[in-house]
Amino acid sequence: MKLFITAFIQVFLVAANTYFISKVFYVGIAIAGFGISFTWTFNVRRVAFGSITDRIIYSLGAMAGGLSGVFLSQLILK
Repeated sequence: MKLFITAFIQVFLVAANTYFISKVFYVGIAIAGFGISFTWTFNVRRVAFGSITDRIIYSLGAMAGGLSGVFLSQLILK
């Protein structure tokens, strides 16, 4: 569950950051940019040395995070 959540958070922030960049929303860009890098520091070792199951769980979390990140970013900027 931890792996799914950290993948979700990282890709959620990437999706949000992409949207914030397209709208030139500096506060969102700064917060998401920091969060992406900080979350990545927790993920890299776990996925690189993980099993195929770990990689699938990570990928599912990333997929859900991407979809949610764009959705929430749109709500924030409306």
